[in-house]
Amino acid sequence: MTTLSTRPDRTAAVTDPAAPPPAMRLRELAFGAACAAAVRAAARLGVADALGDEPATAEQLAAAVTAEPKPLRRLLRALACYDVFSERPDGTFAHTEMSRMLREDHPRSLKYIALWCTEPWTWAAWPRLDDAVRSGDTVFDELFGKGFFQYLHQDAHESAQVFNRAMTTSSEQSAREVAEVLDLTGVASVADIGGGQGHVLASLLEKHPDLRGSLLDLPEVVAKADARLREGGALAERAEIVPGDCRREIPVAADLYVIKNILEWDDHSTLLTLRNVIDAARPGARVVVIENLVDDTPSMKFTTGMDLMLLLNVGGAKHTRESMVERITQAGLRIDAVRPINPYLHAFEAVVPD
Repeated sequence: MTTLSTRPDRTAAVTDPAAPPPAMRLRELAFGAACAAAVRAAARLGVADALGDEPATAEQLAAAVTAEPKPLRRLLRALACYDVFSERPDGTFAHTEMSRMLREDHPRSLKYIALWCTEPWTWAAWPRLDDAVRSGDTVFDELFGKGFFQYLHQDAHESAQVFNRAMTTSSEQSAREVAEVLDLTGVASVADIGGGQGHVLASLLEKHPDLRGSLLDLPEVVAKADARLREGGALAERAEIVPGDCRREIPVAADLYVIKNILEWDDHSTLLTLRNVIDAARPGARVVVIENLVDDTPSMKFTTGMDLMLLLNVGGAKHTRESMVERITQAGLRIDAVRPINPYLHAFEAVVPD
């Protein structure tokens, strides 16, 4: 088993002479909502989509997105401070690597992720973070009178659409990386547990022509599974779609079980899912749990933010490497290795014991 790495000392920050002084940095952090709102405004206006390869003036961009030139210049100038767009000496604005990812047609577009992280309900929930920290529980039900997903699908249809687009985009991008990293030597069948629309499964089936697979998720989720997996799809003959709740039962036999980014519930639900895998699997079957971590990764600023959002909206939590190892071994699995997939995701490779 891979040993746990020693956590870096985050109290001893390296002094950067070019960095702003602490008082200015703290002011910037306190004004972080302005930066998030600026990213959201640019995404909703479609500024990145309107800006091509050549720099453009605020007037030209304003005409393209139906906005007023002077306020748009102020928005772009604020974003340029964070390298989202750049302002040139002649007053025109050009793309940066980050601003291009706000384009809808970018292969690694983050447009809908940016919109999802700044949806209207978030602005009501964030100011209640101190209450969530005091209680250790979600504040969402008290704010909106119902649970998060119930509210999303009943009362916030536009937000639900943004959520679906964001999750689809993120899943499609990471699924390709998962397929590249996972070693499927000796694996003839794979089960994607709680796999949403099945992007990981589809990527694995495309990469391995002899592989067969199953997708398990809630009925309303798998009803919208990736078209490649559904009847008539390019991978349908090698794919089985199974409606169900992995916390209740996993009626799927496979050589490899993949569980990606769903073990963010309470500990009881997490253990139920892992033990249901053990009940369904043969001894020696492999289980790969893929999760964002809140420690020892380059993505800590984003992932710890998502961790706090989970506390606010559903009462869930992102894992540390140690807590994920603890849950997996407590369920009865044997961990063989922990490997990075990308800066955001780690794979915990485990085996069902004899």
